[in-house]
Amino acid sequence: MPAELEPGGHESPEDAASPAHALELLCHLGPAAHGSTACVAWEPAGDGKRVISLADNHILLWDLQESSSQAVLASSASLEGKGQLKFTTGRWSPHHNCTQVATANDTAVRGWDTRTMSQIYCIESAHGQLVRDLDFNPNKQYYLASCGDDCRVKFWDTRNVTEPIKTLEEHSHWVWSVRYNHSHDQLVLTGSSDSRVILSNMVSISSEPFGHLVDDDDLSDQEERRPEEKSQEPPQDSVIATYEEHEDSVYAVDWSSADPWLFASLSYDGRLVINRVPRALKYHILL
Repeated sequence: MPAELEPGGHESPEDAASPAHALELLCHLGPAAHGSTACVAWEPAGDGKRVISLADNHILLWDLQESSSQAVLASSASLEGKGQLKFTTGRWSPHHNCTQVATANDTAVRGWDTRTMSQIYCIESAHGQLVRDLDFNPNKQYYLASCGDDCRVKFWDTRNVTEPIKTLEEHSHWVWSVRYNHSHDQLVLTGSSDSRVILSNMVSISSEPFGHLVDDDDLSDQEERRPEEKSQEPPQDSVIATYEEHEDSVYAVDWSSADPWLFASLSYDGRLVINRVPRALKYHILL
């Protein structure tokens, strides 16, 4: 990106006097010999010199450190076995020093170690039909959300993938997208072919089970708690709001990177809708 438009730069994109800038090509990710690309994901931390791409049944790790016009393929792995061996999507975990990637193909979800490009877990039948999207909990290790054509959203603990820890069945058609809130991971967005966006409060499996960040050490001092706090029931998982501004399939939902209470959704007909978390819930979380 042009240096003057980066954070801390003196120029402002809103400045009418600023000249228009064209994006510069950083590098190519190589020829299409591996097949059609289904997903490209930047490393979520570090210097942004590593990229994962999924092409047909190949998972490819690219190193941009020494690249000029062509990215260097650092390592790769391939799907093996029966069934539909083509990746549909992937997600890089922000935890474990960014050494893990989750991928989806057909009804399966797999975890990969990028240091060895070996498979570390596999959920063979994560969904009854095609898995459409994945997202890691940004604040809680091992927690992964998936959604698919069986109209369900499932939450997994990747240390034990025999059963999901939670399942949502609020949508009536394919679920295309699932996203955790970057700051308050109890807030989960989903978009579906039923033309709806659903905002859920998954507080029971979040890092904020009592409305604020709680560590295990914080719970050891039981004698210091007031009696009313001891008897208070923890908040329950629930649907916060259903948004029906779209008239066609909602293919993507995402949270703002600047405002944790702002989110967007995009539907097949090209309609982009911006919404906010209800004010009452916002203050309930903050206070």
